[in-house]
Amino acid sequence: MPRLFTALEIPRDAALSLSLLRGGLPGARWVDVENYHLTLRFIGDIEGHVADEIANALDRVRRPSFQLTLSGVGAFGQKKPHAVWAGVAASPDLQALQGEIERICQRLGLPADPRKFTPHVTLARLKNASPHDVAAYLSARGNFAATPFRVGRFVLMSSRESVGGGPYVIEEAWPLLRAEPGRSANLAASASEASRIVQ
Repeated sequence: MPRLFTALEIPRDAALSLSLLRGGLPGARWVDVENYHLTLRFIGDIEGHVADEIANALDRVRRPSFQLTLSGVGAFGQKKPHAVWAGVAASPDLQALQGEIERICQRLGLPADPRKFTPHVTLARLKNASPHDVAAYLSARGNFAATPFRVGRFVLMSSRESVGGGPYVIEEAWPLLRAEPGRSANLAASASEASRIVQ
Protein backbone atom coordinates (compact mmCIF):
# COMPACT_ATOMS: atom_id res chain seq x y z
CA MET A 1 0.00 0.00 0.00
CA PRO A 2 1.52 3.36 -0.92
CA ARG A 3 1.89 6.08 1.70
CA LEU A 4 -0.21 9.14 0.91
CA PHE A 5 0.34 12.80 1.70
CA THR A 6 -0.83 16.15 0.39
CA ALA A 7 1.89 18.45 -0.86
CA LEU A 8 2.97 21.42 -2.93
CA GLU A 9 5.25 20.87 -5.89
CA ILE A 10 8.50 22.83 -6.16
CA PRO A 11 8.92 24.45 -9.61
CA ARG A 12 12.11 24.00 -11.60
CA ASP A 13 13.74 27.36 -10.78
CA ALA A 14 13.22 26.99 -7.04
CA ALA A 15 14.39 23.35 -7.20
CA LEU A 16 17.56 24.53 -8.95
CA SER A 17 18.21 27.00 -6.12
CA LEU A 18 17.69 24.19 -3.59
CA SER A 19 20.04 21.89 -5.48
CA LEU A 20 22.87 24.37 -4.88
CA LEU A 21 22.58 23.53 -1.15
CA ARG A 22 23.64 19.93 -1.80
CA GLY A 23 27.02 18.75 -0.58
CA GLY A 24 29.42 19.63 2.21
CA LEU A 25 27.82 17.52 4.94
CA PRO A 26 29.23 14.07 5.85
CA GLY A 27 26.54 11.46 6.52
CA ALA A 28 23.92 13.15 4.32
CA ARG A 29 21.78 11.29 1.76
CA TRP A 30 20.65 14.07 -0.55
CA VAL A 31 17.10 14.03 -1.88
CA ASP A 32 16.93 13.87 -5.69
CA VAL A 33 16.00 17.27 -7.15
CA GLU A 34 12.89 15.85 -8.88
CA ASN A 35 11.62 14.62 -5.49
CA TYR A 36 11.62 18.02 -3.75
CA HIS A 37 8.18 18.88 -2.35
CA LEU A 38 6.54 20.63 0.58
CA THR A 39 4.35 18.28 2.61
CA LEU A 40 1.05 19.79 3.74
CA ARG A 41 -0.41 16.78 5.56
CA PHE A 42 1.02 13.29 5.98
CA ILE A 43 -1.85 10.81 5.67
CA GLY A 44 0.00 7.49 5.75
CA ASP A 45 -0.91 3.97 4.72
CA ILE A 46 -4.69 3.87 4.36
CA GLU A 47 -7.27 1.72 2.67
CA GLY A 48 -8.39 2.62 -0.85
CA HIS A 49 -11.92 3.61 0.17
CA VAL A 50 -10.55 6.09 2.75
CA ALA A 51 -8.22 7.53 0.11
CA ASP A 52 -11.27 8.02 -2.15
CA GLU A 53 -13.16 9.78 0.66
CA ILE A 54 -10.23 12.13 1.26
CA ALA A 55 -9.90 12.89 -2.47
CA ASN A 56 -13.64 13.61 -2.72
CA ALA A 57 -13.47 15.95 0.29
CA LEU A 58 -10.44 17.77 -1.12
CA ASP A 59 -12.50 18.51 -4.25
CA ARG A 60 -14.34 21.10 -2.16
CA VAL A 61 -11.27 23.15 -1.20
CA ARG A 62 -11.59 26.66 -2.66
CA ARG A 63 -8.47 28.64 -1.85
CA PRO A 64 -6.70 31.34 -3.87
CA SER A 65 -3.34 30.73 -5.49
CA PHE A 66 -0.49 32.51 -3.70
CA GLN A 67 3.19 33.41 -3.77
CA LEU A 68 5.67 31.36 -1.75
CA THR A 69 9.32 32.05 -0.96
CA LEU A 70 11.77 29.38 0.18
CA SER A 71 14.01 30.95 2.78
CA GLY A 72 16.51 29.80 5.40
CA VAL A 73 17.74 26.33 6.35
CA GLY A 74 17.38 24.18 9.44
CA ALA A 75 17.64 20.67 10.85
CA PHE A 76 15.36 18.26 12.66
CA GLY A 77 16.82 16.55 15.73
CA GLN A 78 19.02 18.83 17.82
CA LYS A 79 21.24 16.31 19.65
CA LYS A 80 20.91 13.66 16.95
CA PRO A 81 20.18 15.45 13.66
CA HIS A 82 18.22 13.28 11.20
CA ALA A 83 17.34 15.72 8.37
CA VAL A 84 18.28 19.11 6.97
CA TRP A 85 15.71 21.26 5.21
CA ALA A 86 15.01 24.58 3.54
CA GLY A 87 12.37 26.71 5.20
CA VAL A 88 9.55 28.92 3.93
CA ALA A 89 8.93 32.62 4.50
CA ALA A 90 5.78 33.27 6.56
CA SER A 91 2.65 32.78 4.43
CA PRO A 92 -0.89 33.16 5.83
CA ASP A 93 -2.28 31.59 2.61
CA LEU A 94 -0.12 28.50 3.07
CA GLN A 95 -1.19 28.18 6.72
CA ALA A 96 -4.87 28.55 5.75
CA LEU A 97 -4.62 25.88 3.03
CA GLN A 98 -2.81 23.47 5.35
CA GLY A 99 -5.33 24.14 8.14
CA GLU A 100 -8.27 23.35 5.89
CA ILE A 101 -6.69 20.07 4.71
CA GLU A 102 -5.95 19.16 8.34
CA ARG A 103 -9.61 19.76 9.31
CA ILE A 104 -10.82 17.63 6.36
CA CYS A 105 -8.56 14.75 7.41
CA GLN A 106 -9.75 14.91 11.01
CA ARG A 107 -13.42 15.03 9.95
CA LEU A 108 -12.82 11.80 8.03
CA GLY A 109 -11.45 10.11 11.14
CA LEU A 110 -7.68 10.50 10.73
CA PRO A 111 -5.94 11.30 14.00
CA ALA A 112 -4.68 14.86 14.39
CA ASP A 113 -1.06 15.32 13.41
CA PRO A 114 0.77 15.59 16.76
CA ARG A 115 3.51 17.77 15.27
CA LYS A 116 3.07 21.48 14.66
CA PHE A 117 3.06 22.27 10.94
CA THR A 118 6.58 23.42 10.02
CA PRO A 119 6.60 24.11 6.27
CA HIS A 120 9.86 22.89 4.77
CA VAL A 121 11.48 21.08 1.85
CA THR A 122 13.67 18.17 2.97
CA LEU A 123 17.13 18.46 1.41
CA ALA A 124 18.83 15.43 2.95
CA ARG A 125 18.34 12.64 5.45
CA LEU A 126 21.20 12.20 7.87
CA LYS A 127 22.83 9.08 9.23
CA ASN A 128 25.38 9.47 12.01
CA ALA A 129 25.99 13.11 11.12
CA SER A 130 27.75 15.03 13.88
CA PRO A 131 25.79 17.93 15.39
CA HIS A 132 28.93 20.05 14.94
CA ASP A 133 29.06 19.33 11.18
CA VAL A 134 25.35 20.06 10.84
CA ALA A 135 25.70 23.37 12.72
CA ALA A 136 28.61 24.36 10.45
CA TYR A 137 26.60 23.42 7.32
CA LEU A 138 23.58 25.48 8.48
CA SER A 139 25.58 28.54 9.49
CA ALA A 140 27.35 28.61 6.11
CA ARG A 141 23.99 28.60 4.30
CA GLY A 142 21.82 30.57 6.69
CA ASN A 143 21.13 33.40 4.25
CA PHE A 144 19.56 31.09 1.64
CA ALA A 145 16.55 32.51 -0.22
CA ALA A 146 15.02 31.46 -3.55
CA THR A 147 13.05 33.60 -6.00
CA PRO A 148 9.33 33.63 -5.01
CA PHE A 149 7.05 31.38 -7.05
CA ARG A 150 3.28 31.11 -7.48
CA VAL A 151 1.52 28.09 -6.02
CA GLY A 152 -1.26 27.20 -8.47
CA ARG A 153 -2.34 23.80 -7.15
CA PHE A 154 -1.86 21.25 -4.41
CA VAL A 155 -1.49 17.53 -4.97
CA LEU A 156 -2.04 14.13 -3.39
CA MET A 157 1.23 12.22 -3.61
CA SER A 158 2.16 8.62 -2.87
CA SER A 159 5.49 7.13 -1.95
CA ARG A 160 6.67 3.59 -1.49
CA GLU A 161 9.05 2.51 1.24
CA SER A 162 12.52 3.27 -0.09
CA VAL A 163 15.91 4.53 0.98
CA GLY A 164 16.18 8.30 0.85
CA GLY A 165 12.57 9.11 0.02
CA GLY A 166 10.87 8.86 -3.35
CA PRO A 167 10.09 8.14 -5.99
CA TYR A 168 6.94 10.15 -5.42
CA VAL A 169 3.90 9.83 -7.66
CA ILE A 170 1.22 12.52 -8.06
CA GLU A 171 -2.09 10.68 -7.67
CA GLU A 172 -4.40 13.69 -8.04
CA ALA A 173 -4.15 17.47 -8.24
CA TRP A 174 -6.49 20.30 -7.29
CA PRO A 175 -6.14 23.81 -8.74
CA LEU A 176 -6.15 26.87 -6.52
CA LEU A 177 -8.31 29.77 -7.63
CA ARG A 178 -6.86 32.54 -9.79
CA ALA A 179 -7.98 35.97 -8.63
CA GLU A 180 -8.92 38.32 -11.45
CA PRO A 181 -8.82 42.11 -11.10
CA GLY A 182 -12.10 43.42 -9.74
CA ARG A 183 -13.54 39.96 -9.07
CA SER A 184 -13.48 37.88 -5.94
CA ALA A 185 -11.30 34.78 -6.02
CA ASN A 186 -14.36 32.58 -5.57
CA LEU A 187 -15.74 33.64 -8.94
CA ALA A 188 -12.45 33.24 -10.72
CA ALA A 189 -12.41 29.47 -11.06
CA SER A 190 -14.14 28.24 -14.14
CA ALA A 191 -15.94 24.92 -14.00
CA SER A 192 -13.09 23.28 -15.87
CA GLU A 193 -10.49 24.67 -13.47
CA ALA A 194 -12.38 23.47 -10.46
CA SER A 195 -12.74 19.97 -11.82
CA ARG A 196 -10.32 17.36 -10.60
CA ILE A 197 -7.12 16.82 -12.55
CA VAL A 198 -6.30 13.15 -12.80
CA GLN A 199 -2.70 12.26 -13.64
